[in-house]
Amino acid sequence: MTTPLLNTRRTLWELACQRLSPCGVSDSSHREQARSYRGHYVCGLALAVSLAGCAGLPDQRLANEALKRGDTTTAAANYQQLADLGYSEAQVGLADIQVDSRDPAQMQKAEATYRAAASVSPRAQARLGRLLVAKPGASEAERHEAETLLKKASASGEGNTLIPLAMLYLQYPQSFPNINAQQQISQWRSAGYPEAGLAQVLLYRTQGTYDQHLDDVEKICKAALNSTDICYAELATVYQKRAQPEQQAELLKQLQASFSRGAVSAQRVDSVARVLGDASLGQPDEKTAQAMLEKIAPGYPASWVSLAQLLYDFPELGDVDTLMKYLENGRAADQPRAELLLGKLYYEGKWVPADAKVAEAHLQKAVGKEVAADYYLGQIYRRGYLGQVYSQKAVDHLLTAARNGQNSADFALAQLFSQGKGTKPNPLNAYVFSQLAKAQDTPQANELAQTLEAQLPPAQLAEAQRLLQQEQATRGAVSQNPISAQALQEQDGEESL
Repeated sequence: MTTPLLNTRRTLWELACQRLSPCGVSDSSHREQARSYRGHYVCGLALAVSLAGCAGLPDQRLANEALKRGDTTTAAANYQQLADLGYSEAQVGLADIQVDSRDPAQMQKAEATYRAAASVSPRAQARLGRLLVAKPGASEAERHEAETLLKKASASGEGNTLIPLAMLYLQYPQSFPNINAQQQISQWRSAGYPEAGLAQVLLYRTQGTYDQHLDDVEKICKAALNSTDICYAELATVYQKRAQPEQQAELLKQLQASFSRGAVSAQRVDSVARVLGDASLGQPDEKTAQAMLEKIAPGYPASWVSLAQLLYDFPELGDVDTLMKYLENGRAADQPRAELLLGKLYYEGKWVPADAKVAEAHLQKAVGKEVAADYYLGQIYRRGYLGQVYSQKAVDHLLTAARNGQNSADFALAQLFSQGKGTKPNPLNAYVFSQLAKAQDTPQANELAQTLEAQLPPAQLAEAQRLLQQEQATRGAVSQNPISAQALQEQDGEESL
């Protein structure tokens, strides 16, 4: 949604700077128009055009176009120059690039950049609110700040605010004791908010009742399909779970048509293809998924890694040379998932000879960007694959992975603290992580949890339960699924200006 403030800024920009003579210097009439807005921040840029020409001048349109092409370097350079001049929407564009990097240091910069623009930009308010919802270890004050920002942005007409709000209420119920998430979502739906249906789907996922509400998910997403393309992935999931190939085929036909006319992004095609290749959702259609990914990979490098993952899961689709070619294409485009999967290959030693050092090198490149990288590094250090056990490194990486939603890391931590391999056994910590590992609902995790609980005397059990509550309080309850990922990481479907 374009706000009146943004319309005003566009008008000022166009009046002052848009129409330039072929030599790149604005004519006298345009100078007079620029001067009429003296005192507005745009005036400085207009005068720069008048006095120095366009050489080297930061360009918002150039930045936007570069971003669409995937040229983040050019986009960031132009956004940075405009941001330094106080242009709030350029600050938002720059921070979006920083968030998209998923690098922890860049994420910190993004938070500061959004804050610089939040006092005047509803879009920055929405972005900052979403960032705080997703921030690991967010404080109580930051959670309430996120709520305030998202509500304020929503009141200003910004989209993609209700789903993060729903996530906030679901993730931290103790911080919002007066909010009933289902009642709030029902109110949003009654009021006709477009996002409210997807917030309901998110609640189904979070509460583990998705499969019991497939009819409602289908109804919600059919109604929202033309305005919210994430519904393609949701509908594909529904049809795969129901084993409805005819409905799936019709959906894919609609998706391809939308993609061909530019109404749907390659990223969305990739996400649907990954649903088709997910055997945990029902009977997979890996060949169709492969065809879809091969079509978009040359223009959307992330799909090279999706192809590699598909081949990893379905070896009959190709050989190791094809797999490695896909991964090299992904690495050439700086895709952290490519480094993660390569690290996993050398960690497991199935497709290529096991090599812990090579695995470590690739996994280190994905740390901070792919949660599973910390898990595999933690296992390498815990199991002594490098010649000895590095217990502290193992704990650091496994704890990071666990707190970011990798349930298998909790089981590894429980084993580490109970076995004491390379470190002193800690029954209290072992209990805490074994209880958290029960979320995996595997026989091994449940058995370990029962065994460790039975071994603790009453006094220690009470202390262990206190530590468990403390650890649970630092974690979120909402897993990364298509809707929550879109709400926290993707653009809201609008251009930066």
